[in-house]
Amino acid sequence: MVRMIMHGCNGKMGQVITEICRKDSEIEIVAGVDPYTGVENAYPVFSSIEECEVEADVVVDFAAAGAVDSLLDYCVKRRLPVVLCTTGLNEAQLAQVEETGRQVAVLKSANMSLGVNTLMDLLKSAAKVLATAGFDIEIVEKHHNQKVDAPSGTALALADSINEALDQAYEYKYDRTQERKKRDKKEIGIQAVRGGSIVGEHEVIFAGMDEVIEMKHTAYSKSIFGKGAVEAAKFLAGKPAGRYDMKDVIAAGK
Repeated sequence: MVRMIMHGCNGKMGQVITEICRKDSEIEIVAGVDPYTGVENAYPVFSSIEECEVEADVVVDFAAAGAVDSLLDYCVKRRLPVVLCTTGLNEAQLAQVEETGRQVAVLKSANMSLGVNTLMDLLKSAAKVLATAGFDIEIVEKHHNQKVDAPSGTALALADSINEALDQAYEYKYDRTQERKKRDKKEIGIQAVRGGSIVGEHEVIFAGMDEVIEMKHTAYSKSIFGKGAVEAAKFLAGKPAGRYDMKDVIAAGK
């Protein structure tokens, strides 16, 4: 049984993960951390990570970016592996993540969904065949109208996966309105749509002469990210120091 600390337990994702773990016989949340009260949990909750002295095997973080610094210090001090799901980290924090990874196991991914990360692997194989055959590559991502950043981090991660398979030979094109010219063969177009309550949709289009191949992932709820985080936690517990991502979790399950 993996013993887990849920950092940000009273937030939306924290509660999603709490419910997932409640039904999973392989993992148990032994403590939570959250400054906000008003939520009843079946485990003790501390207002800050420094207050938590409960023995655990791994920490899952879905909190605010400002809380990551103290969390990383805590994990180094207690030699605890950590799954970092919080986004919006600044350059200094990203550098701290890398330093932490030299001392304990750290898993950080642009998207925690098992489906999205499997799609990244599939895209690498497809790109090697289709791009060589002259197919154009476009990515269209759709999210709810409250999302402030564009394109999404997942769309960029998908593009990065493709570009990695193509020896970084492609450039990204975000806006075609500023110039009138034909599409460059060595570009990946990335377009963003914002509207309604769309949780997340990413479509990769390989367009060739007289044929089109589309690969698509649709998120119907945020629970898919919680499920991925839990699987990552079970994978990371007991791992040696180093930087890991969801590709490692998927590879371990094959």
